[in-house]
Amino acid sequence: MKTSRKRIVVKVGSSSLASPRGGCDPGKLSLLVSALARLRQAGHETLLVSSGAVASGYVGLGYQQRPRTLAAKQAAAAIGQSMLMQQYSALFHQYGYTVAQILLTRDDFSNRERYQHAFQTISLLLSRGVIPVINENDTVSVAELTFGDNDMLGALVAGLTHADLYVMLTDTNGLYDKDPRRHRDAKRISRLEVVTSEWEERAGSAGALGTGGMRSKLLAAKTAQQLGLPSFIGMADQEDSLLQILAGQGDGTYVGAYSDSLEKVNIPTRKQWIALHSPVNGQIVIDDGAAEALLHHSRSLLLAGVTGVKGSFAAGDVVEVYTGDRLIGRGVSRYSASELRHALTSDRQTNRTNEVIHRDQWAMLPTAVTEQTM
Repeated sequence: MKTSRKRIVVKVGSSSLASPRGGCDPGKLSLLVSALARLRQAGHETLLVSSGAVASGYVGLGYQQRPRTLAAKQAAAAIGQSMLMQQYSALFHQYGYTVAQILLTRDDFSNRERYQHAFQTISLLLSRGVIPVINENDTVSVAELTFGDNDMLGALVAGLTHADLYVMLTDTNGLYDKDPRRHRDAKRISRLEVVTSEWEERAGSAGALGTGGMRSKLLAAKTAQQLGLPSFIGMADQEDSLLQILAGQGDGTYVGAYSDSLEKVNIPTRKQWIALHSPVNGQIVIDDGAAEALLHHSRSLLLAGVTGVKGSFAAGDVVEVYTGDRLIGRGVSRYSASELRHALTSDRQTNRTNEVIHRDQWAMLPTAVTEQTM
C-alpha cells in the first residue's frame, strides 16, 4: 500500500531494547534500525526518540542490574549515551544514513528561545536527510525538569515538529479492554477516538490493561492528539512493521483519527509553547461571551470581556485565562496586572474594545480542546 510522504516520530523504550545481561540487545537494535531505514527509503521523514542510555551504561559502572538512585542512573546515562549513539550510528551507516544526537530537558521546552532553536535545528537536520535521535538528557536532569518518561517527550517532540503520526513501540500489541494475561476473552482496542478519564483510570490500575506503562502511553497519546496529531501504540517485530503502521495496518492501537489521506492539523509552534510549556505569571477572569469568542470564533480577548485580574504580571507575560472557575487557556497579555486593574476600575472613559490578548497569542489548553471533542 503506497502512502504519501509523512513525518513520523517513533519512540522506543528501554524494555524494547535492553538485554537481560545488561546493555542493549544487538538484535533488537538491528531490527529497529532496519524498520526505520525502510521508512526513510520510502521517502518519509523519520525521528527516533530512544531510551536505553541507562540500560547501556550501568554494567560499565559495575552494577549487576539497573541502578535505582538518581546519581547512579545519571552516571550510567553518561556512559551509556555515547555507547548507544555509537551503535545507532554504525547501524544506520549500513543503510547510508547519518544520525544526529539531541538531548533535551524540560527547561529546553519552557524557555521560548531554546524551544524555537530546537525546532529550527531539528527542521534543518530533517531537510538534510539526517535522522535525529532524541533522548532526555538524563545526566543533568533533575526531578522538576524531567518529562516523567520518554513517552511524553516523544509526544512533545511530535507536536514541536508537526509530525503526521506519533508511534510508541512497546512489548504488547496495543490496548485491551482488560488484562489479556488474566482474561482469555480480553479484546484488543484497534482504534480509540479519544483518551477519556475512564481509560486513564483503567490503564492506571495495577496490571489492568496488560502493561504497567500503558497509562503513560495513553497520556502521551492524549497530549499528541491535543497538539493535532494521532498516535499508535503497539509492536514492530518485523522489518516492514513501521510501514504497516503508517499504512493504517499496524499491530496495535491507533489513538485519534488516522488514515493515509488525512490532512495534518498544524498547531503553530508558538501556540504549542504558550499552551504547554510557558511559565505562567498570573490570571485573567473573563465572562461567558468572551470565552465563546475565544474558544469557538477565533477572536481576540477584548477589555470588555475581562471581569477580574489575579496575581502580578507584566505586559508580554503569559497568563492563565478563566471563565468562572474553569481554566480554558493561556495567552500573552498586552497589559500588566496593574494596568488591567486600573482599566477595569477607572472612572475615566476607557476603550473597551482594546485587545488584552490577541488571537495569535492565545492558545486553548488541552482540557478545553478535549471538552470540545467529547
